[in-house]
Amino acid sequence: MEFQDKVVTCRECGKEFLFSAGEQAFYAEKGFQHQPSRCKDCRGSRRSSGQGAGATAGERSLFATVCSACGKDTQVPFKPTLGKPVYCRDCYAKRGGRTGQRSPMLLEP
Repeated sequence: MEFQDKVVTCRECGKEFLFSAGEQAFYAEKGFQHQPSRCKDCRGSRRSSGQGAGATAGERSLFATVCSACGKDTQVPFKPTLGKPVYCRDCYAKRGGRTGQRSPMLLEP
């Protein structure tokens, strides 16, 4: 299938933007059913504001828990599962975890 560049109007800001033949081929290869409806700037704004697909608006809930290694009280951004260990930031790092990156087993101090 051969694609040609097309101009699309952003549904957010009303500016026109180019949906290139290469982008169209990529969308077809990935099986995407719809063309983009927002320009690059508006897509970026939605992502950075937390309104993109899969994002939740507002603050995320924190759950109080106790570190399985040192017993320190802490909070985590996920509901701990009974029987599965969770660690505070320090204990996680001591166990070889990468600090500075989010991980489901990394507790917020």
